Amino acid sequence: MLTAPASPSRLDYKWKALIAVAIGTFMSTLDSSIVNLAMPTLGQEFGVEITTVEWVAMAYMLTIAGLLISMGRLSDMVGHKRVYNLGFAIFTFGSLLCAMSRGIDTLILFRVVQAVGAAMLASNGAAILTSAFPRSERGKAMGLNGTIVGAGLTVGPSLGGLLIHAFGWRSIFTINLPIGVIGILLASRLLRPDSPAADNERFDLPGALALLSSLTALLLALSRGEAWGWSSTPTVGLFALSLASLILFVRIEMRVPHPTMDLSLFRNRLFSAASSSAVISYMAIATVTFVMPFYLQQVRGYTTAQMGLMLTVVPLTMVVVSPVSGWISDRIGSRVLSSAGMASVAVALFLLRGLHPESTPAEITVRLILVGLGNGLFTSPNSSAIMGAVPPQRLGVASGMISTVRTVGMVTGIALAGAVIALRSGQLIDAGIAPGDTFGIALKSAFLVAGGIATAGVIPSLVRGREARRAPR
Repeated sequence: MLTAPASPSRLDYKWKALIAVAIGTFMSTLDSSIVNLAMPTLGQEFGVEITTVEWVAMAYMLTIAGLLISMGRLSDMVGHKRVYNLGFAIFTFGSLLCAMSRGIDTLILFRVVQAVGAAMLASNGAAILTSAFPRSERGKAMGLNGTIVGAGLTVGPSLGGLLIHAFGWRSIFTINLPIGVIGILLASRLLRPDSPAADNERFDLPGALALLSSLTALLLALSRGEAWGWSSTPTVGLFALSLASLILFVRIEMRVPHPTMDLSLFRNRLFSAASSSAVISYMAIATVTFVMPFYLQQVRGYTTAQMGLMLTVVPLTMVVVSPVSGWISDRIGSRVLSSAGMASVAVALFLLRGLHPESTPAEITVRLILVGLGNGLFTSPNSSAIMGAVPPQRLGVASGMISTVRTVGMVTGIALAGAVIALRSGQLIDAGIAPGDTFGIALKSAFLVAGGIATAGVIPSLVRGREARRAPR
């Protein structure tokens, strides 16, 4: 009597898991890109200054960054499916509350609710995929997930503009409702229940709070330092609070039996090198996303529509490259691809420095394609390396770590680019350069600094430890 092999059911499940994770990834990515586009509209709707309306994005970013690792740890304890489904529900409910907001204060508050759900989703996506796909296909899984991120970033601006124009700002939140409901139903049906790491482990609340304090203080200082002044009392105070909270966090983690973040993971060279190179990569990429709109609009005179179309080049390239690089990394490992990706980003940044007011659209496009190529080559293999460097009972923490370093890297990159532009502009004005020329020159300086950082980032990509490949899980 013939019996069916066990492997097809496993193959079936990995695609089911990918569908469930893809919906959550697409929804959260789409939301972030759409909401950022809606900032001017929200300011006009509520009659507030940009310094107030920017907290709609800031509150979301600070909350999600501070909770990612803790939510990953929670999912390792109680099960990834349970926390992921709860994240869907909270994010969808938060979207409904945002759409019903009557004032800017309540909108900011409800964005925090949204961010709690988003942290649950983001800290579990990679963990679920790593559990569902065999080790020999982990890179492919990360690459396909990267394609979904690129799709969300590509669709978001154009869809957001259409929704706001046709239905008003509330529609950018109500669009999440059908996606969220579908996601909840599919995740509940498609994902397998997973067993907690241990029934007797207790959640490390003191450590989670210390980490939340450290990350939110750091990111707030980086985000507002340029406006407040880097040597101002609020900025210095936030940096001091971040450092003190980090020291407290490390002391707590070294003493508690079940820490939020197992610090021994950083003794693994693959984990620590891949994580540090990820921070550097996102710093470099953030410089492009921050500086290019200024170049396109203020130097080249592009309209908003033209600028949005040009900036889709990067995520569109990622959509194509990410799954391919992930697939190749399953065969040759992450070192070569991640290093080549980081080097490509560095070259692209140095080439972007050569842009001028007469640069043609083709010259700009080629440079942005190189940025997307480098990012696509780097991200999928690097994420796969991070997930493969931790034991199964720490997959949630590793997944949260990937999202945390992305947020920290991007905020740091934007802050650094802004500081370089401001400093260089002041130097040029003092040197007697015409004000109309200083801004374009300052942008070149930001690209130069970011290119140097990306070049340095090749080093941790090259020296990462060995990773296991093709071994059965």
